[in-house]
Amino acid sequence: MTQLWQFVQEPAIRSLMVILVVIVVVVVLVRGLRRSVRKRVSDGDLRYRASKLIAALGYAVVVVAVVMEFGGKFSGLAIALGAASAGVAFALQEVIASFAGWLAISFGGFYKVGDRVQLGGIKGDVIDIGLIRTTLMEIGGWVDGDQYNGRVVRIGNSFVFKEPVFNYSGEFPFVWDEIKVPVRYGCDRGSRNASYESAAREVVGDNIAEVQEKWDALVRTFRIEQARIEPLVTIVANDNWIEFTLRYTVDHKARRITKDRLFWHILDAFDASGGAIEVASATVQLASASSVRVNIEPPISTRSAGE
Repeated sequence: MTQLWQFVQEPAIRSLMVILVVIVVVVVLVRGLRRSVRKRVSDGDLRYRASKLIAALGYAVVVVAVVMEFGGKFSGLAIALGAASAGVAFALQEVIASFAGWLAISFGGFYKVGDRVQLGGIKGDVIDIGLIRTTLMEIGGWVDGDQYNGRVVRIGNSFVFKEPVFNYSGEFPFVWDEIKVPVRYGCDRGSRNASYESAAREVVGDNIAEVQEKWDALVRTFRIEQARIEPLVTIVANDNWIEFTLRYTVDHKARRITKDRLFWHILDAFDASGGAIEVASATVQLASASSVRVNIEPPISTRSAGE
């Protein structure tokens, strides 16, 4: 019992015990506070930020406790740590790069939680940004359109240094989209053009003022020219039909539903024309050849001698 007491009284052992007690207390408090935040805070963004802040404060308390307990005892370990630093840096180079990526994401404005991004070929909504990895709720894949497919993807933060980062909801949370409708020759091109623009204004017209405001702010921030925000209809004539292309701006998370509404308006306009305007389609015409009679006589050698 005396030896155990003497062992516990060692300065290093006592410091370790203090640190362990601090860690246990901090873990209990952090879990309790985060559980309370999840129950009491209804706003998703505020709840996420509060949870992250509580975790960061917990880490800070542990670091402060370690520094206060071992601050004057690190000198003897300086040589050993210096010798091991090269090997540790080589073994943890990806972790170090990911941590540097987290710093770049946090202070460089690459993206934030809630943004729709494409990282390392994966497209999805950012649901968490950790020290090492960014977590995405993936969209696309085997699902058509910008819809969730249910997979949660974790990507190392070092990707921000290695590959392009596509942010669909950064400074300009809108995208240009277009639909193409082939129409048979003989239609009234002027009325078709006007009906497409009318459909686009009815579906996305409410967003034009907001889109223009966001784009003007982007022009003031970056060296970029003005662009057409209002819907635009262009046509191309080819060997088969006249192709109308409707180009418009839309919220990056509403592409599919907006395209659906536009097609409903266009098809309703086609039905209202009473058959005067029809959607063109590729057709193949088969021509039948005329019948040919072939009279084949037997060879001369097979004829009878009396002939």
